[in-house]
Amino acid sequence: MPVPDRTASVSKPARRALYYLVAPVGHPNYGDELIAASWLRHLAEVAPGADVWVDTHSPGPAAVLLDGLHPRAKFTDTLWRLCWEAPSEDPWQAAAWVREAMHNPGMMPRLHHGIELLAGVDVIHVVGGGYINKLWPKQIGLLAGAAAAAERSGGRAAMTGQGLLPACDDVAPLLRALADRFEIVEVRDDASAELLDVPVGLDDAFIGIGPHLYGAAEDVPEVMLCLQSDLVEVGVGKLAGAVLSMLRSWKIPPEKIGVIEGVPRVDREVFALLERELPGARFYPFSHIWTHGLPVSPGQTWISTRFHLHMLAAAAGASGVAVSIHPDYYATKHRSLAALGSNWTVLEDLNQVPDRPKQGGYTPEALAGFKKAKRDLAKSIYAPVIRPVPEPEGPPEAQVTPLRRRWARIIRG
Repeated sequence: MPVPDRTASVSKPARRALYYLVAPVGHPNYGDELIAASWLRHLAEVAPGADVWVDTHSPGPAAVLLDGLHPRAKFTDTLWRLCWEAPSEDPWQAAAWVREAMHNPGMMPRLHHGIELLAGVDVIHVVGGGYINKLWPKQIGLLAGAAAAAERSGGRAAMTGQGLLPACDDVAPLLRALADRFEIVEVRDDASAELLDVPVGLDDAFIGIGPHLYGAAEDVPEVMLCLQSDLVEVGVGKLAGAVLSMLRSWKIPPEKIGVIEGVPRVDREVFALLERELPGARFYPFSHIWTHGLPVSPGQTWISTRFHLHMLAAAAGASGVAVSIHPDYYATKHRSLAALGSNWTVLEDLNQVPDRPKQGGYTPEALAGFKKAKRDLAKSIYAPVIRPVPEPEGPPEAQVTPLRRRWARIIRG
């Protein structure tokens, strides 16, 4: 009886592309969720069959908020856990520790399989936002870990839409060295571009701006507020006073005011200080705007401390005042949008009361250009990755698997 030739080649199905996004989603924070959602929607359009992993500090809530945006999206927290486990807050030491753990998973055996997943990526993409800076120094390990993953896999590393200010002292050489290990590097503001010595780009949310982000209601408030209580260096009382002064100067009836919550509870606290002065104002919680869209119209005036609410309202044609509550952080962010033509007033001195702006927001032509630029960048990030083919080692017999060697012995008798 003839023995079947088990050495014959068997065709294997093509391996799915493995795309790995790094993002600070699930907290939730409207801007961070918006960026991740925008990239997942884009990948659902151009690569619906790829395996997509999102590495975030809060994978459980993120999986619920972003459910269904890509048919093969999954969520984990490997790189974020590596950053947390770094033994020092010093960015140099944190980056070195994360990179070493990526090359030696035995340092973190509980994350061994997650690290090995990273070692097989086709593309690892650190998506945009302002979360790698002096405020959270350990998170520079996200860049170090992404670079190490690409080193191990032979895949492509990309970082886009990054805001790196305020930077830690003496960290510029490290940031530039890490950026050199990325095939694609984009930052969203002039200061970050100068830090890395790269051209300035755009915030990642521009790739996803569209009608689906806005609510359908026609009865929207005349003036909208989005006022945060976190990272407010000037003090929440001073912020509340500055906003109330603007509303009184502009003679806005309270019942014509709406309040947006970009981060649950955090964006309710300043309004709580003003609520007695604004009877009849409408409050829109995060859960509402994430499900039903932003209540925006071109005729509105906004007062916002939040960066992405500035962007989305200006994109819908609304006028506004962007209030800087952290000179080294939010001023940089808001100025980057104004420089692109948002037409908003950037208020950095809260003792001043600006005139009510009426110039509108971004032009449709400008928005179309921003979206095209981001989609062109996305083509470069997710272009097919050609990996180097490793040279076979040893004599032909050594290149045969144990199973094939066993069958070869049987066939030879």
